[in-house]
Order: sequence, then structure tokens, then C-alpha cells
Amino acid sequence: MGATTIGAVVGAAIDGMSGDDGVGDGAIIGAVTANVLKVAVPVVLTYAVGWAVLRGIGQAFDTITGKEQRA
Repeated sequence: MGATTIGAVVGAAIDGMSGDDGVGDGAIIGAVTANVLKVAVPVVLTYAVGWAVLRGIGQAFDTITGKEQRA
């Protein structure tokens, strides 16, 4: 099962709990959300890791050279 299918099933289940109407719109919203998260989560994680690495390199450079940046 792909993330899109799981998202559709979860969205349909959540929408079905309200009891207002069918579960089709919840399934569509769940599938779209799953696809957006498939793209957004790796981008955010890559950015966070890159930021942490650059910050660590900067601190290591400051430690080696004896320079400290003041905010």
C-alpha cells in the first residue's frame, strides 16, 4: 500500500466519523495531504540537517581559530 492509499483511507475514516455526508471528499483530502507530505517532509529534513552541519562547521572553525562571534 502506498502513502496515497493510506492517506485516502485515513482521510475517509476521519471524514466518516463526522456523519455529515459521504467519505469521498475526506479520501481526496487525505490522498492530497499524503502526497504533499511525501515531498515536504524530506525537504524540511534536508534543510534541518544542512543547517545543523553548517552551524557545526562554523562552531568548529571558531573553536579552532579562537574567534567567537557576538550576537
